[in-house]
Amino acid sequence: MQKELQQLNIGILGGGQLGRMLLQEAVNWDLKIAVLDPSKDAPCATITSEFKQGDFKDFDTVYSFGKGRDILTIEFEDVNADALDQLEKEGVKVFPQPRVLKIIKDKGAQKTFYKENNIPTAPYALIETSAEIKNCGIEFPFFQKLRTGGYDGYGVRKVSSEKDLGQAFDAPSVIEQQADLYKELSVIVARNEKGEVKNFPLVDMEFNPESNMVQFLFAPAEITSGIEEKAIAIAKEVIQKLDMVGILAVELFLTKQGEVWVNEIAPRPHNSGHHTIEANICSQYEQHLRSICNLPLGETEAALPAVMVNLLGEKEFTGVPHYEGFEEVIQMPGVYVHLFGKGQTKPFRKMGHVTIIDENMQKAKEKALEVKNILKVKSK
Repeated sequence: MQKELQQLNIGILGGGQLGRMLLQEAVNWDLKIAVLDPSKDAPCATITSEFKQGDFKDFDTVYSFGKGRDILTIEFEDVNADALDQLEKEGVKVFPQPRVLKIIKDKGAQKTFYKENNIPTAPYALIETSAEIKNCGIEFPFFQKLRTGGYDGYGVRKVSSEKDLGQAFDAPSVIEQQADLYKELSVIVARNEKGEVKNFPLVDMEFNPESNMVQFLFAPAEITSGIEEKAIAIAKEVIQKLDMVGILAVELFLTKQGEVWVNEIAPRPHNSGHHTIEANICSQYEQHLRSICNLPLGETEAALPAVMVNLLGEKEFTGVPHYEGFEEVIQMPGVYVHLFGKGQTKPFRKMGHVTIIDENMQKAKEKALEVKNILKVKSK
């Protein structure tokens, strides 16, 4: 006999801000979600009905946590996929599927997948050691990306000329041609076990030049309808070729020549979808729950234009966070502050985000600049 939705035993590997926002959405449907995270102070720790402290990279820990559950999902890719593979063989529904996770965890395997499936991506080469870079066939300037372990700008180096090679990572990497970049875009798509696929509208992003993390996100993206159609078609093709269940963020490069290339993908709720909580009919978090529980997917249309601002720790401060300007910002109409519940701030750490919605995109942008200038994450 099939279980009621509210009786499902669901677990999530990772207790950070993405898990926290997923739990906040799950409360609306009275879903109980257990969380595994290495830190006893993880953002999810105080708001879940079941919290387990443990290493999600350890086979035995992940296997023990997942044993007997109905559904397992993730909020972070760098988990023990072999343990998830074993749990899947024993009947646990694991989304994204472990075979998909193994591809996505490895940027080299990602690139190979794109090539084999004729999905456009930047020209690249795979190397094992830094000594192979000189003869890899990719011309300067290029980016070196560690095949595993990198995120939020970590594990990525720009190599502009031969003199930069002394600072290269001496580890298995992707050497990727620098795009003649016009914009960075993102499409979030979801797919359930029935094969239903839906996408959120395309967004474009501006990055912090020091941290290489998203500073602003604009929804909808300011691009032509032709580019939007191309980007959405690529994102849908990726999730369907992966035969993946869950939510997938597809980050894209739009070149000055009008080409759309896949940059990277993330098989979970994503920074480029935070704004959907206020700005869209169905949020990315609700959509992820719908997809992994094999429910009909929600409507993804935007209710209003939106700008998202990432709250990054100020670079001079480390310690217990102090949110300078908080009261001033929450008085502004159409401004929604989300703090991630992290006990310590440090330079450029993601501490929260703010979504600004307005019928007029230009007004939303103006408010977003105000928010960025007023709300600062410092330390006590």
